[in-house]
Amino acid sequence: MGRKVTVATCALNQWALDFEGNLQRILKSIEIAKRKGARYRLGPELEICGYGCWDHYYESDTLLHSLQVLAALLDSPVTQDIICDVGLPVMHRNVRYNCRVIFLNRKILLIRPKMALANEGNYRELRWFTPWSRNRQTEEYFLPRMIQDVTKQWPPYPQMEATSAREPDCVSGTSFDS
Repeated sequence: MGRKVTVATCALNQWALDFEGNLQRILKSIEIAKRKGARYRLGPELEICGYGCWDHYYESDTLLHSLQVLAALLDSPVTQDIICDVGLPVMHRNVRYNCRVIFLNRKILLIRPKMALANEGNYRELRWFTPWSRNRQTEEYFLPRMIQDVTKQWPPYPQMEATSAREPDCVSGTSFDS
């Protein structure tokens, strides 16, 4: 028989390009999730940089500052002993993806690009991101040096489409479709 797991989901008041403020709100949500006994914390889409960055997604600074916040999250004692699922833009082979990064105890377990992008009404995700089209395939993803320094995970690191089991007691996965 399986074990029960408490999952914490949150809707944060994230602001576009407010990297420091967004980081503080993410950390606070993780603290609350841990206090309530959660073992998995799921945050909003693009929560690190904020969803409404519009054409700022094209700027390399947006990607850089998103990675800096990810490094701060990985390095924070607040994120220890809870699976954290955060959203941020990721560049892979010169293509920009809207991704989930799932990590535990300073180790990235899974990088999951979004496969179906919203492009109707007020949404224009196809303007800034490319959907992951290689269904059930993995590719090597080389973590940036600032992330390697924290995680001690050296290249290559797979970018995955499906679920991942990295440790005997930890199976993580995500369905990230619109």
